[in-house]
Amino acid sequence: MQRTLVIMVKEPRPGRVKTRLGRDIGMVGAAWWFRHQTQSLIRRLRDPRWQIVLAVSPDREGLNSRIWPVDLLRVPQGNGDLGDRMGRMLRDMPKGPICLIGADIPGITRGHIARAFKALGSTQMVFGPAPDGGYWLVGAQRYGALPTNLFRDVRWSTEHALADTLVSIPGTRVAFLDHLRDVDTVADLKP
Repeated sequence: MQRTLVIMVKEPRPGRVKTRLGRDIGMVGAAWWFRHQTQSLIRRLRDPRWQIVLAVSPDREGLNSRIWPVDLLRVPQGNGDLGDRMGRMLRDMPKGPICLIGADIPGITRGHIARAFKALGSTQMVFGPAPDGGYWLVGAQRYGALPTNLFRDVRWSTEHALADTLVSIPGTRVAFLDHLRDVDTVADLKP
């Protein structure tokens, strides 16, 4: 049974990544932080228990990037809002457990990912909640079809994102992991 960990990454160009953080520390600084955070995250999460796939954006530039490790499979995120892109990643990966994370969560460890895959042994979906009302991880069993309304009417980048997502999947067996924070502003960089 193949386990797949999808990490959603953007090319770390000033003004294109972490723009809210960039308003605090400058766009070049935010791009630098994102590049180094992502490289560290990928190194930390490599594990023989799962395959890492990079979901890249922008599509063409990300597929040809020299920034990401050449040995990792890359797939384009494609168009649409966050829900469209995450739904595509969850649907298009091979059957079996899949977890999807963003690259801007410094606290993620292999232990978190292992617990997410373990939870998918007895539930249909797993979420890693964030203190801001969103989530840092979404996982699905992927032995059958995903819930048809998954990610429908979710208010992304608000305190309602997780609650809205849960409303979109009624009757689905769900597990929750530890709360971890993502980095959106300079205040999020403080321990």
